[in-house]
Amino acid sequence: MLRILIADDHEIVRTGLKQILREEYPFALIEDAEDGNVLLEKALNAHWDIVISDLAMPGVNGIDALKKIKENSPSCPVLILSMYPEDQYAIRVVKAGASGYLSKDMAQEELINAVRKILSGKKYLNPSIADQLMSDSGTHSMPHDILSERELIVLKMIGAGKTTSDISQVLNLSPTTVSTYRSRILEKMNMKSNAEITRYVIENHLL
Repeated sequence: MLRILIADDHEIVRTGLKQILREEYPFALIEDAEDGNVLLEKALNAHWDIVISDLAMPGVNGIDALKKIKENSPSCPVLILSMYPEDQYAIRVVKAGASGYLSKDMAQEELINAVRKILSGKKYLNPSIADQLMSDSGTHSMPHDILSERELIVLKMIGAGKTTSDISQVLNLSPTTVSTYRSRILEKMNMKSNAEITRYVIENHLL
C-alpha cells in the first residue's frame, strides 16, 4: 500500500492536498501533520513512500525536518511545497536532500506529475533550476545566500514589515530568539537597520 505523509500548518491546505492525492491514489494511506514537530514524530517512526512538506511551519521548519528525515531514512523521498518562488529556495532544499520543490500556486496536475516522478525514483525540478544546480552557480551568488534557512525566512518577514511579535507568533519562536536571528542577519549582511533589510528584500524581489 502506498503511504503518503503531508505536513502543513494550514488545515485547508492539508485537506486540499489529500483530496487531490486521493483522486489519483484512492487506495493510498494518507496521513497529515500540522507542524514540524508532528511531522518528525510521524516521519521518523514509520515507513513512508513520499513525504510532502511545507517549507515554513511552526516548531521545526521544513528544511530542518527534511535534513533529519534524510539522516534517519536516506531513501525516503521528500517533496517540498512553498509559497516562495523556486529561484529562492529550490537549490537549497535539493542540496539538503529533497527530491523536488513545488510552488503552492501550482496546478493540480503539476502536483500529481511531481509525485509520480518522485515515486518513480527521479527528482522533480524546473529545468532552469536543474541547470543552475548542475552548474552550482547558485551557491553564495547573492548576499542572502549565506543565511541559514530560518534566517532567510526571518529576513523576508522583516522585509514584509512584520514586527518581532508577529514573527515570533508565526514561527512559534520567542521574541528573544527572533531578535537573535535579526542580529545574525544584520551582522552577516553588514546591515544596521530593518530599513536596510526592507530595501534589500524589495530590490531583490524576495517577497
